[in-house]
Amino acid sequence: MRKAILLGLIVWVAVTGSLTAQPTDSIRISDLYRLRSIADPQLSSDGIHFSVMVSCADRPGFPYNRIYVGDRKTGMVAPLGGGDGIEGNSVRWSPDGSRLAYLGSLPGGTPGVIVIGKDGSGAQKVADYQTSNHPWPMVGNRLAWSPDGQRLAFVSATPGPEPDMNGDPIVITRYWFRPATSAGGRFSDNRRLHIFIVDLASRQVSQLTKGDATEHSISWSPDGRQLVFLSNHEPDPDFVFNYDIFLLDIASGSVRALTQTKSNEFAPVWSPDGKTIAYSGLKRDITSSETNLEDTHVWTVDVASGSRREVGAGIDNRQNAPVWSPDGQWLYFTVNSRGSTFLHRIHPNGTGDEVVARPPGGRGDVSGFAVARDGGVLTCMSSAVDLPQLYEGGKALTNLNAELLGKKRVAAVEAFSFRSVDGLEVEAFLTLPTAGWGNGKHPMIVMIHGGPHSQQGPAFNHRAQAYAAHGYAALMVNYRGSIGYGQKFAAAIAYDQNGKEAKDVLAAIDAALAKYPGIDAHKLGVEGQSYGGQLTNWLVTQTDRFSVAIPSASISNLVSHNYMSVYHDYLQQEYDVKPHLNGVVDSLWFRSAIRLLYKVHTPVMFIHGDNDQLVNPAEIEQFYIGLKDVGVETRMVRYPREGHGIRESRHLEDIIGRSIAWYDGHFK
Repeated sequence: MRKAILLGLIVWVAVTGSLTAQPTDSIRISDLYRLRSIADPQLSSDGIHFSVMVSCADRPGFPYNRIYVGDRKTGMVAPLGGGDGIEGNSVRWSPDGSRLAYLGSLPGGTPGVIVIGKDGSGAQKVADYQTSNHPWPMVGNRLAWSPDGQRLAFVSATPGPEPDMNGDPIVITRYWFRPATSAGGRFSDNRRLHIFIVDLASRQVSQLTKGDATEHSISWSPDGRQLVFLSNHEPDPDFVFNYDIFLLDIASGSVRALTQTKSNEFAPVWSPDGKTIAYSGLKRDITSSETNLEDTHVWTVDVASGSRREVGAGIDNRQNAPVWSPDGQWLYFTVNSRGSTFLHRIHPNGTGDEVVARPPGGRGDVSGFAVARDGGVLTCMSSAVDLPQLYEGGKALTNLNAELLGKKRVAAVEAFSFRSVDGLEVEAFLTLPTAGWGNGKHPMIVMIHGGPHSQQGPAFNHRAQAYAAHGYAALMVNYRGSIGYGQKFAAAIAYDQNGKEAKDVLAAIDAALAKYPGIDAHKLGVEGQSYGGQLTNWLVTQTDRFSVAIPSASISNLVSHNYMSVYHDYLQQEYDVKPHLNGVVDSLWFRSAIRLLYKVHTPVMFIHGDNDQLVNPAEIEQFYIGLKDVGVETRMVRYPREGHGIRESRHLEDIIGRSIAWYDGHFK
């Protein structure tokens, strides 16, 4: 209770503006251990109580989630069960609002499905839960209560039919044989995801689906008779990424395909009246298990007839997983738009689209939401000055970083647009030096996003803030191929890896130098992760204007990357065919940075997770050796246990500090 009161006091102080002392300190690298964010709000049936996940990074290892619960009437939010809260994921309320279920572990126990009272009492594991290191793409809801509250459906992994890849010799038969990017092991464990049900009174667990296919992303019909789920029934699901929507009759075990498209469906959810299922979907025949140049849109499908409607056809931007309003009159979903993410709602017939939530200040990201029966909406929103916190309307219900950030000067972020080499309008965001421009010149770090089909924007970015506190400006560019600017813009990168999108980045630098005279044109650094690392490698073969470069999880050889990545279908959906066809492999080699390594003069420090299977470490190893041969100053920094994207707090702290030292050493 003391923590709940303290949280409420922090919110009151932040909202009323009663902090009189002016912040004097800037963002520090070590602040990452104390920063917390809110995710996955879930409402109980009474519409009053809710749960959220609080992401923490205050101990060694990967970040983890604590479960908090709150009350909309009082605005109080506190850790479930008191103390620091209970760790878990996929929290869901029972239909009567008296209990919560989540995936996690009891102290000293093994992973399972846990049921606990809403006050944190009586926690019990009701079923075992198995994970898999196989790279399952975009798995949706893993846990769902039956409408009567007597059963829980969940998704768990079971052994597959392939040979054990821990033997001697190791026998590999699958097209996808590598593990997920941050999981352990040299090879996939070949497990399949299947649907299970546990009866809470008897604790009897039943496996509802079996076989070589995988099933996931579940939602229970309102009458409790069926489950909707996703499964890929292609002859070789590894080879063709095509998930359809299926219905499972619980009593008989029979399964019916509701969609049979050549494109992909995601995140199906049942309407309150049980007649319709909403989902996020694509149109293209060739889609990727990793990232897509086509924007997902919201669709509905009639349960009785299978007829489909593209509800979000009138919104030319990427639309994320839909949620029904409790009365079934609206579909809510987030939309990526010009570096930000807003919450929309639309009638199921495709009319009446409106924005119902924007982040504080009008720009930032809505990253999660829940819709109440009274029409209220809880949202997780990040802004230019904070990580995601929980809001209802314009009122903050949490402000977990107020004590930390209230004492900090947060650097401003400004947006500007410019014309690229072919006249295309591109948007960029500049994080200004925290102390202002002053009278001197400031270095600028170009921070290139990955994807490539993602976006950057004004939302709080700890790394950019740490650079700004050190006196750097930080430039982010939503180059062509980024989402949030319409389908034509996102698809403009097709057949053109390391092409005009790289020129967009260079044009952004020129535009920033023209707009901000405080930037030192002779002290430019460039960095990026994944596709951003690939562009970093390419750019240093095209220009000597950068004093230093730090590619992270980067690709140097597009040909080897295609055949060594866990995801073999990424470049296929960018070029419409497998790379061995239509001369694509020649195009990939032509645009590979390693082919032009003799042109590099920029010092390069490679950052890579040692267990990265999405971008194999061999990608930097070959470029590193090549640069050594050329005589370019280079070093390679590898982080144990890490996959594609560094997650451990200690490693993140090391990277930012090491990067600043690398930049400073070459700027001077």
